[in-house]
Amino acid sequence: MNQLIANINQLKKSDIKIQIDKKLEEFQKLKKRSNKEWFSELCFCLLTANTSAEMGIRVQKQLGYKGFTEYKDEAELIQRLKNVKSRFYNRRGHFIHEANKHKDIKSILKKQKDMREWLVENIKGLSYKESSHFLRNIGFFDYAILDKHILRTLEENKLIPKIPDSMNKKNYLLFEKILARLSKRLNLSQGELDLYLWYLKTGKILK
Repeated sequence: MNQLIANINQLKKSDIKIQIDKKLEEFQKLKKRSNKEWFSELCFCLLTANTSAEMGIRVQKQLGYKGFTEYKDEAELIQRLKNVKSRFYNRRGHFIHEANKHKDIKSILKKQKDMREWLVENIKGLSYKESSHFLRNIGFFDYAILDKHILRTLEENKLIPKIPDSMNKKNYLLFEKILARLSKRLNLSQGELDLYLWYLKTGKILK
């Protein structure tokens, strides 16, 4: 773990910090924007589960908000996703179609005591990971995004004994506490730490 901390502290002194700070500013700006922009980001997170952020970004740009919300029926939405070469377009199309029941997502979440729990319970296709991803991308930085890259980093640095076969709520919250302690040592929010860890593992800064 000491080497991991040293690596992140080194990045904090480099140009990577400038790029990460810029990305965090983008997330903070989205926090103040409209229902439609929050819903577009929700669709992005539904698209990226078990695929890649690059693909989600591409599809989100190609379809835009109207592509996710203005369609005749679920079949038309699925065809749109297929046309832009989104992976798992049938399943993702169903999830986005169902999420349209809550497309005034910003107004809904502002009323919730626990936004992540509401998302997990009410948005089909969002686990704790995807819900945390969505919340980070709209400017809430107190959640861990436990994707495969982060889990491998935790395992390689002996912060967890092994990656579990299934990520249930108990495991997720336990590992999130481990990352929270690491965040505190580095004087970073969980949202910031995720970007540093992701960069160390992939060499990329996405969203």
